[in-house]
Amino acid sequence: MTVTPQTLPKRELIGLSAEVIQSTNRSLVGIKGIVTAETRGMLELGTKKVPKRGTRFMFTLPDGTRAAIDGENLIGRPESRFKAKRKKKW
Repeated sequence: MTVTPQTLPKRELIGLSAEVIQSTNRSLVGIKGIVTAETRGMLELGTKKVPKRGTRFMFTLPDGTRAAIDGENLIGRPESRFKAKRKKKW
């Protein structure tokens, strides 16, 4: 499955190019880099750690499409976002 702006919150972010376009901490605005690590509440852009809460990111997808995503939509353990909810079939 390809990465699209709609599926981005449920996909792997590591390796994507990102930029902070809005933040409650104004000193973070303008930070750019490749996502090198991700935790429940932080994204690491190069060597800078940026909190997801209160931040809006602009991601550049592999096909060149740009997508703005609120960090609030990315909060949570990365592996939890990837899991699909499945109904038990008895």
